[in-house]
Amino acid sequence: MWPFALVLAFILTAFATTAYFLQVQARDRALSERVAAVAKLVDQKVDKDTNLMRAVLHTMQGIPGIAGAFANQDRAALLHEAGPLFKALRSEHGITHLYFNNPELVNLVRLHSPGEFGDEISRITTVQARKLNRPIHGLELGALGTLTLRMVAPWRDAQGVQGYVEMGEEIGHLVQEIHETLSVDLFVLVDKQFLPVQQWHHGLVLLKRKGNWDHFSQQVMVAQSSAQAPNALNDSVLVALRGGATKVFSQDEQTLHLAMLPLNDATGQRIGDLVVMRDISVLQKSFQRSITTVTLLSLLMGAFVLGLFYFSLDRVERDYQRKHDLEHQLLRVGTEHARILQIEKLSALGTMVGEIAHQLNNPLVGVVSLAQLAQREADDPVRTRELLAEIRHAGEDCHAFIASMLRFAKVSKFECHPTDLAQVVNETVLMFRQTVRRQIPVEMVFPEDRVVLVLDAILLRHALFNLMVNAAQATPDEGAIVIRLQGQMHPETGAPGWVLSVRDHGKGIAPEILDKVFTPFFTTRREGTGLGLPVVQHVALLHQGFVSVKNLPEGGTQFALWLPQATPNSPDHTTQTPAHVAQDFGR
Repeated sequence: MWPFALVLAFILTAFATTAYFLQVQARDRALSERVAAVAKLVDQKVDKDTNLMRAVLHTMQGIPGIAGAFANQDRAALLHEAGPLFKALRSEHGITHLYFNNPELVNLVRLHSPGEFGDEISRITTVQARKLNRPIHGLELGALGTLTLRMVAPWRDAQGVQGYVEMGEEIGHLVQEIHETLSVDLFVLVDKQFLPVQQWHHGLVLLKRKGNWDHFSQQVMVAQSSAQAPNALNDSVLVALRGGATKVFSQDEQTLHLAMLPLNDATGQRIGDLVVMRDISVLQKSFQRSITTVTLLSLLMGAFVLGLFYFSLDRVERDYQRKHDLEHQLLRVGTEHARILQIEKLSALGTMVGEIAHQLNNPLVGVVSLAQLAQREADDPVRTRELLAEIRHAGEDCHAFIASMLRFAKVSKFECHPTDLAQVVNETVLMFRQTVRRQIPVEMVFPEDRVVLVLDAILLRHALFNLMVNAAQATPDEGAIVIRLQGQMHPETGAPGWVLSVRDHGKGIAPEILDKVFTPFFTTRREGTGLGLPVVQHVALLHQGFVSVKNLPEGGTQFALWLPQATPNSPDHTTQTPAHVAQDFGR
C-alpha cells in the first residue's frame, strides 16, 4: 500500500501545485493586461490634453486683449486679461501652468505664480519650440520639483514671433484620472539625479505639499493617486520591479499586486518610473478558496481511491490465499494420487511379470524334465520320439504366448509421405501454443525455398512437440524458443540432409547427465516419465537419422534432429511394418 499511497500523494500534490501556478499565471496575466491598459491610457490622456492645450493657445491668440497685452509686453495687462481664463482652465480642465515668455525666453508672467518672473526659461520644450519654430510638448521636470505635461508654442502676429506661450498640467491630475478609469493606484517616481534637493524642498513649501526625500535612496515620489504608498515598497522592491518582475504584498487586510512602467521625458530619456498597484484582495480570497477547495477535494478523492484500493487488494489477497490453500490441498491430493498410481503400476507390473514368469516357467519345467527322461531312455527310440514331441509341444506353447505379448505391445505403422517441413513446424508450434499455458515466444528460421522430405509427419510432429516442451520447461520468462531448419551433410557418411534444431535459453544440462538424456525412464524432473527424448531418438532412427544435444557457450541447450534428404525406404514401399519398427528399435 505504501508505494501506491506515495504515488497517489505525488499525483495530488502535482495537481494542487499545477492549480496554484495556473492561478498565479492568471493573476500575473491580469496585472500585465492592466499595466498595458495604463500605458495606453497614459498616451491617450497625453494626446487629449495636448490637443486641448493647443486649442486653448490658438484661442488665446484670437482674444484682442490678451494679444495686445502680450504684444506690448504689458505684464499687468496680461494678468488682468488672461487671469480669468486661467482660473477657468484650472478648475475645469486641470491646467496648472501658464507662462508668457518674450522672444529671448525670459519669463514675462506666470499666471499660476504671479510673484515669480524675469527668469530665463531654459527647459528643453521651450528651447526646442524656439529652435524649430513650432509647438513642442512632453513631460518635463519643473523648477519646483513637479513633473508636468507641457505645451510650448510660438506666439505669432503680423510682425512675426512676439514670444512663447507655455501651458501645462501636473502629472498628478493625469494620474488621478487613470486611477478613476482603471481602478488602479499609480505612484510617480523620479530619479534624484534629475531633481536637486533644494528645488524639491522649495516646491514643497511653495505648493504646500508633503513628501519624503529620504524614503528611497535613488528616487523620490512626485505624484500618487493613493494617500499613502505601501510600507513594503522599498529600494529592493523597486529594483525588482524595474527588472520586469511583479510583487505581491499584504497590508491592512489587503493584498496588493505591483508592477512598473518606464517614465520618459520630452527628449525620450528615462527620468523615472510609474508604479502600478492593483488591489487583488477579492481575487486573492477567491484564489485561496479555490486552492483550498481543490486541495480538500483532492484529499477526499485520494482517500476514497486509497480506501477502495485497500479493500480491493484485501479481497484479492483473501481470494489468493484461498486459491493458494486450495492449490496446496490439490497438490497434496495429487501427490498422494500419483503415489497410489505408482504403487498400483508397480503392483500391476509385478503381477504381470509374475504371470509372464508363471506362463513361461511351467512349459520350461516340463521341457527340462522331458529332456532328462529322453536322456535316460535314449535307447528306446519310440519313447524318445514321444518325449521329443512333448518338448516340441511345450516350446510351441511358449512361442504362442510370446507372440501374443508382441501383438499386445506392437508399435503403430510407420508411413512416409512427401511433407513440407515448414508446414509441419508451423502446425506443431500452433499445437504447442494451444497446449502449453505459459506463452513463450517462438522464433522460426527457415530457408527461402521450400524443404520437402519423405517422412512420417505424425511421428515428426510428436518428436518436435517433445523437444519444444522440454525447451519451454528450461526457458525462463524472458527467454524464447528458437527453431531453425538448415541443410547439413551427415558427419560420417557425408549424405545430404537437413537439421531441425530446437534451442532454449535456459541454464543448460549438467555435464554429468548430458550422456543419459536419451536413456529410457531417466529424468531429472519429479513429474517426468523419462520417455520424451527416447521417443525423439526412436523417431530419428525410424527415419534413418539421428538426434544430438549440446550446451551452447552463450547459454541454453540445443537439440538437433538430422533427417536424410533421400527417402528412408525404397520408393515403392513407403510403409514400414511393426517387425521393421521392432528391428530398428532394437538397434
